[in-house]
Amino acid sequence: MGARDVERAKETGEGKDKVSDPILICNNLSKTFGERTAVDDVSFQIQEGEAYGLLGPNGAGKTTTISMICGLMRKDKGEVVVAGQTIDERSTKSKSGIGYVPQEVALYPDLSGAENLKFWGKLYGLPSEVLKKRVSEVLELVGLTDRSAERVSKYSGGMKRRLNIAAGLLHEPRLLVLDEPTVGVDPQSRNAILENIEKLNAEGMAVLYTSHYMEEVERLCDRVGIIDEGKLIAEGTRRELVEQIGQTDRIEVAAEGDLNKLAKAAKRLKDVEDASVSDTGVQMLAHEGRNMLPKILEMSEKAGVRVSGVEVIEPDLEAVFLHLTGKALRD
Repeated sequence: MGARDVERAKETGEGKDKVSDPILICNNLSKTFGERTAVDDVSFQIQEGEAYGLLGPNGAGKTTTISMICGLMRKDKGEVVVAGQTIDERSTKSKSGIGYVPQEVALYPDLSGAENLKFWGKLYGLPSEVLKKRVSEVLELVGLTDRSAERVSKYSGGMKRRLNIAAGLLHEPRLLVLDEPTVGVDPQSRNAILENIEKLNAEGMAVLYTSHYMEEVERLCDRVGIIDEGKLIAEGTRRELVEQIGQTDRIEVAAEGDLNKLAKAAKRLKDVEDASVSDTGVQMLAHEGRNMLPKILEMSEKAGVRVSGVEVIEPDLEAVFLHLTGKALRD
């Protein structure tokens, strides 16, 4: 599957097995601290095999929402159900469906990588033989098998992050929750972490992901929820979010010939909002730009214009986020 096929699958949901019951159901989650409302009536769902990105500026309520989902914080109002089990801060057994990877690395530096995993596996209640097998499997998944006997204090930041993810996977959860898992890591480790998440997601694991890196969310997530000041203010695929705010694609046609004639013809097309002559050809603003390409090439030929290249520039999540919140993600 090529890059365009992957993008199309994310937009349309192709390639994902649809199930009747979501892995995660959040209904009307709310949390206040004194007079401040941190999370205000937040609701969303995640299906099996779906990656869901939760985006918001600092202080928007992301970590508080995740903490309530994982049963680490008491809810003032609302309900969380994971794999059919109701979650709250008192539940133990029902939390087994969740693998939580927090922002802060939760490892013991004086223990080796393998010893850390054995410790966490025993807390999960895994039998010895099962634990031995799972430690080997998750170490291989995150690429740390050959470093498993070393103390974590000798690990790089990226290796610690990868081991942190491995710890969250030991008990084979149905939902993997990752809160800023690539903060402070080098590009190589960051790519390895993203590849691990993509593989798990492709194998059917549901993923809830937060990040300050918009490109990570665009790469990984099928749908995105944007949270600001405690409220979920928008939700959908990247394309759906772009359409909600009325953003259009920019089509840049590199061409020679009667460019004014081509621009005038393009303006008559239903889905083209504007067209103008640029230094290198014609620039258009259109809805569903990729679908317009056959018509544009046909018009160019009729106008006697020689086209040497066409580029469709689609609005990204950064533009959507800025429009909806009035803030950059990393403000």
